Amino acid sequence: MEPTAHPSAAPGRERPHGIPLGRILGFPVRMRWSVLILIGLVTLLPGRVIGYAVGFGFGVSLLASVLLHELGHALTARWLRIGVRGITLEILGGYTELTRDSPSPRAELLVSLAGPLVSFGVGLAGLATAVVLPDGVIQQVAVLVALANLVVAAFNVLPGLPLDGGRALRALVWWISGDRHTGTLVAARTGQGLAVLAGLGALVLYLNRYLTVLGLVLLGLVAVSMWHGALVSLRSARLHRRLPRLDLDRLTRPIFVVPTGTPLAEAQRQAAVVPGAVLGVADQYGRLRAVVHARAAGAVPEHRRPWVTVDQVARDLTSIRALPAGLSGAEALGALQADPAGEYLVTRQDQVVGVLHTADVARVLRGE
Repeated sequence: MEPTAHPSAAPGRERPHGIPLGRILGFPVRMRWSVLILIGLVTLLPGRVIGYAVGFGFGVSLLASVLLHELGHALTARWLRIGVRGITLEILGGYTELTRDSPSPRAELLVSLAGPLVSFGVGLAGLATAVVLPDGVIQQVAVLVALANLVVAAFNVLPGLPLDGGRALRALVWWISGDRHTGTLVAARTGQGLAVLAGLGALVLYLNRYLTVLGLVLLGLVAVSMWHGALVSLRSARLHRRLPRLDLDRLTRPIFVVPTGTPLAEAQRQAAVVPGAVLGVADQYGRLRAVVHARAAGAVPEHRRPWVTVDQVARDLTSIRALPAGLSGAEALGALQADPAGEYLVTRQDQVVGVLHTADVARVLRGE
């Protein structure tokens, strides 16, 4: 089954990948090691009933079906001029990673439904092939692949994130409300509801002996995967709604400069007149050369601070990452993600104007 088969847009953030399989139609394709476990299970566990050859053929064909599903997403994205980072196959399906979000509800709808349509087409083709084939291993594989693709297509159009149907629901709510993030919230909540129903349904089927322990475990993994994907989407929607409040200039702390050699206690006493200020250390010519590290300064016992100079708990400017002033919203978040650090020098025309602590950014993104 393929509950995680959906396009994923996460600019600036790439998921860890697995075994490279090369490029197909220009798209980089990778496979997680967990896929080999799935093929082994499909081959060995049902082998006593349907034969190991059929089981192995079904496992490989199912993997190919997942790839075709993801190529449906990728080719549609390319047609809509949305970049594709690559396709990754994993134990519960796969995902197509896009370079950016869909620009419109129409594009979101088309990309999300392309995969299930491909799976539905493969399922019908498998059934047609099985009808004309003589009895034997190949026919059995064709029947299994056809049924698996039809089930995958039906399952993926369920209206809840992270399924493709959830992305389609998001597109519709986005189109009606005019707000993409409202669509994400609605589709993610629906996805959480579907995850709960899937988990309860699996338990009921098992208790009534319609499912084996293996079936219960697999459906349980599907439910957990759905819940996790919906939760990630919820957090993403909340984060993006707070992005307009992310103004790095407003969050930048001023620098209170003291001369080199100043005792830490005296420097802190002087800086107290500027709430939230960061201590800076100037050289003998009055030029800013270092910034006091708050954690290092805080670790100095209070009775020792008159005997410890600011230089001893400071970081040289060259060791601190820098950001230009004026960044806000998604541009600011992208800059922070591209070069993560605990604090940054904020500069304007090569002049340091303040210090940005990522803890302050995190509080804004958490809505505090």
